[in-house]
Amino acid sequence: MTFTPEGIILIGAVLLFVSIIVSKAGFRFGVPTLLVFLMVGMAFGSDGLGLQFHNAAEAQFIGMISLCVILFSGGMDTNFKEIRPVLGPGIALSTLGVLLTTLFTGVFIYGLSHVGFSGIGLPLMTSLLLAATMSSTDSASVFNILRSQRMHLKHNLRPMLELESGSNDPMAYMLTIALIQVIQTDGMSLWGILGLLLVQFTVGGLGGYLLGRLMVRVINRINLNNSSLYPLLLLSGTFLIFTIVSLLKGNGYLAVYIAGMVVGNAHKLTNRREMASFMDGMTWLFQIVMFLSLGLLVNPHEMLDIALPAILIGVFMMVVSRPLSVFISLLPFRGLGLSSRWFVSWVGLRGAVPIIFATYPVVAEVEGARVIFNIVFFITILSLVIQGSTISTVARRLHLDEPMPEEEDTFGIEIPEEVGTKMRTITLTTDLLADGDTLRTMNLPQGTLVMLVRREGEYIVPNGSLQLFEGDELLVISGKTTDGPEKVE
Repeated sequence: MTFTPEGIILIGAVLLFVSIIVSKAGFRFGVPTLLVFLMVGMAFGSDGLGLQFHNAAEAQFIGMISLCVILFSGGMDTNFKEIRPVLGPGIALSTLGVLLTTLFTGVFIYGLSHVGFSGIGLPLMTSLLLAATMSSTDSASVFNILRSQRMHLKHNLRPMLELESGSNDPMAYMLTIALIQVIQTDGMSLWGILGLLLVQFTVGGLGGYLLGRLMVRVINRINLNNSSLYPLLLLSGTFLIFTIVSLLKGNGYLAVYIAGMVVGNAHKLTNRREMASFMDGMTWLFQIVMFLSLGLLVNPHEMLDIALPAILIGVFMMVVSRPLSVFISLLPFRGLGLSSRWFVSWVGLRGAVPIIFATYPVVAEVEGARVIFNIVFFITILSLVIQGSTISTVARRLHLDEPMPEEEDTFGIEIPEEVGTKMRTITLTTDLLADGDTLRTMNLPQGTLVMLVRREGEYIVPNGSLQLFEGDELLVISGKTTDGPEKVE
């Protein structure tokens, strides 16, 4: 079937519109949003409404672009002060944890291949390759579920899980590429694999940090005379970092995640709020596009043949290989309690990243690649349905959840960072109005200015004689060195 440009635009718009509308219903019923996007793609695909999309290389390219944006945005949202206490456990999970998951799962798949009813007959290296594609937790899924459900977890678990999911893709990617090379050649020495890992991690980490610092410097120094161009500058810088580091044989995914952390944690960043809002919107767009394209790529009827082995492998990963990998990786870290380790074990979400990695054997024409792709896709759905929809429940059962801290309401107003001030909201009570009911008579600390008053949904620009009432909300600005609004209470 040949599509006109108008037809392609129409189909794309319909897919995007349907995904967004259906995701609202899915969220209401506790279904992970990204699973909804995946299912919409399958519904419109070859076994559904008949859209034909079978190019694994194109899907891989879409996934590569999408992951750049998702990982960079995730890095921007990662507070370095929060992850510093969990840096050790996070790195252990993203390196040793991935390796152990690959080994445990790969051996299980190889053993399952020799059981008659399994219907798969994969040799050891191919079994390990299948395990490697699924060995990392999916950053898009973890970021999306933890943030959309607004979960606030004890013991710094949320930043640790986000750090793991954002930094473990490079390890899984390198294992996938190395195993493909081993299968397609006479073999690759252990030293060759270790050398590849060392170069990828070193160049990726160092390149991401240095280029991230350079990006902050460029954004703060350049004068574009149009604030709308800064987010576009940031987006172009994201793709530049990925490309430059990849050309230098480093891991581009690790580089963009670290660069995102550098940019997001910069002491001063021009137009921070506009860029953060833009990247958040782009992250949603690319998540939808990525999951839709992967949903279109799969032929659901082919998954029926591998349903039984896929279920067995998926359950094994959830209850055996992931917990074993987590507990072994976290052995040196005594500060984490048993309930925290069990929770981390359960948040082993699979998502778009394993499916994208599963396209590499397909593109490389590895024997059994289609079986690998279908099993990974099936297990991703299984993981999102079972683990994705129960994370908040498990957190409550393990007593690891706590109330979400209220965000400071600043009436939607932002002040440039270079001004060196902070804003707070004060709700007036009878005690605060005891000395007087006007700004002139209230005992406000020196250096404090009331910018706006909100009363029953209306906004008032105040002066000293404005009469104030109980329940009025004052938007207060003060210097960062001023104790400010706390003295009002």
